[in-house]
Formats: sequence, structure tokens, C-alpha cells
Amino acid sequence: MTVTPMLGDWEVPRVARLRTEEARKLAEHRVPGRAGSVWQDLGAEAVRVEIAGSVFEEEERNGFLDAARERFAAAEPLTFVADILRATDIQYVLIESLVVEERADRPGEVAWAMVLRESPPPPPPPDPFGAIDTGLLDAAGDFVDGVTSALEAVAALGDIPDFTDPSALVGGATGEAVALVEGIGSVAPAIQALFGGR
Repeated sequence: MTVTPMLGDWEVPRVARLRTEEARKLAEHRVPGRAGSVWQDLGAEAVRVEIAGSVFEEEERNGFLDAARERFAAAEPLTFVADILRATDIQYVLIESLVVEERADRPGEVAWAMVLRESPPPPPPPDPFGAIDTGLLDAAGDFVDGVTSALEAVAALGDIPDFTDPSALVGGATGEAVALVEGIGSVAPAIQALFGGR
């Protein structure tokens, strides 16, 4: 095993044996007058995973027993990762059984075995927004309130010019510019005569 098996967020220690069992549900239908039977495939059964090992030191034994029994008692689907599950669709398992054994001829050793059964994913929480950090929603509300206050402050300064019409920005200056250009047009013949133009 190149990857230590992980059951949820728990790294299962000192695994000595891993075994999977996969089977199909087949229904047999006997046909009168015909040799043999017709088999109907009812789909695959839940995959069964057997995992076993042993722990030795007192601290390691206590840590293992606490972690394993806590997860067994919770009876909740857990993710399970191990090399032996390659090319399977297993995502979640339940601890179906947990066996712990001490033997007099092996003092200090606790042998253990677990059977894991493929399980559907855990149900969603009853309140789908229960896991959302409400602080983010409050911060978003504060931001919107701040933007609204800023817009109200700008509006209180007076009329905001219409930026789509540039002449509104320069006021009456455009009329003066037009008059100046027309005045230059009437002076143009006199300037040409000065320089010998016709």
C-alpha cells in the first residue's frame, strides 16, 4: 500500500490487510421445459471493504480506539481513500462493524478489524443556508448602504450636468466661439488684399 488509508479526516494507522468484495444482485427465473435459468441483473450491491491491522503502544492504542469508536458511534457516511479502491466509484462508506481483540500470547498488542460498507452521500443540511457565513451577507449590506449614502451626498451638492451633451459643460461659450469664427470670415478678404491676394 503506497497511500495510507484515510477514513474521513482520520489517517488509519498500521493497516496490515485491506480487502474489497464486490457482487451483483442476480434474480434467477426458471423457465418450464428449458434447461438452465434466465438471470436478471438487478445491479451491483454496495461494495464491502474489510480493513485490519494492529496497534501496540498504549498511547497509540488509546488514540486508535477513541478515533475508531467515535466514528462508529456517529454512524455518518465518511469519505474513504485507499489504493485498493482504484477504478471504483466509491465516495462514502459507513463503518458496518468494528472488532477489537487482545490476546494473552501477544501482550501489549491490540488487533482490530473494520468492515466498511459503501454508502450514499450524507443528506444536505435542513437549512441550506445554515453553513453560509452571515458575516459576509452583513458586510455586503453595509457596502450597499455605503454606496447609497455616497450617491445621496453627491445628489445633495446640486444639479449634476448631463455628460452625454458636451455643450452643457461649457455653457454659453459655444455661441461666442461661433461668432468669433464668423468674424474671422469677414476679415479674411482684407487680409488677402494686404498680402497681394485677390
